[in-house]
Amino acid sequence: MEITQRNSSFANLRRFIRQRVPVERCELCSAGLATNHQHLIEPASRKLLCACDACSILFSNEESKYRRVPKDVRSMPNFQLSEAQWESLLIPINMAFFFHSSPANRIVALYPSPAGATESLLTLGTWEEIAEQNPALHELRPDVEALLVNRVRSARQTGPAEYFIAPIDECYKLTGLIRARWRGLSGGAEVWEEIGRFFAELKERAIVVKEAPRA
Repeated sequence: MEITQRNSSFANLRRFIRQRVPVERCELCSAGLATNHQHLIEPASRKLLCACDACSILFSNEESKYRRVPKDVRSMPNFQLSEAQWESLLIPINMAFFFHSSPANRIVALYPSPAGATESLLTLGTWEEIAEQNPALHELRPDVEALLVNRVRSARQTGPAEYFIAPIDECYKLTGLIRARWRGLSGGAEVWEEIGRFFAELKERAIVVKEAPRA
């Protein structure tokens, strides 16, 4: 009888744990969300919100303070960026993302760091030169899409640099990953494995853009 009571207690505990598993909810209407749900961004604060399909449509019109973040990813194997141009961008690491900020009315350059997304000064002339060589950059949707650059393997001479037009939430996801997993001065093996996995998954779902670059 004691064993039966013990088994019953464990069964009740398991049911209690299952019931307490938190459900992610829409931050606008509190509806339950699927794992692969929509995101909205508030350009003024650069704050991301989780949203259901209905709210993502309702609150992302031109009059709303929110913008709906797209899900499509494009990789650009023919992207043109010289070492001199990269150095002129004044990014202290070999990873960054660039997007057009509507409130600031300019291109903003951010790089992920253990402290979060850090802004770097960006000269307009340098960006215009890069955009002229890579016409796809003229199609970046303000606030919700970014040029995501990964030159880590190129700098280590272990592989090519990678360039994506990515949803802004993916850029902040990468930033959050680095902030949460970074250890010591070099980051540690775990964070670099996670970064490698992040870019591999991004590349797997990306549409390849093979436009002919301008000279």
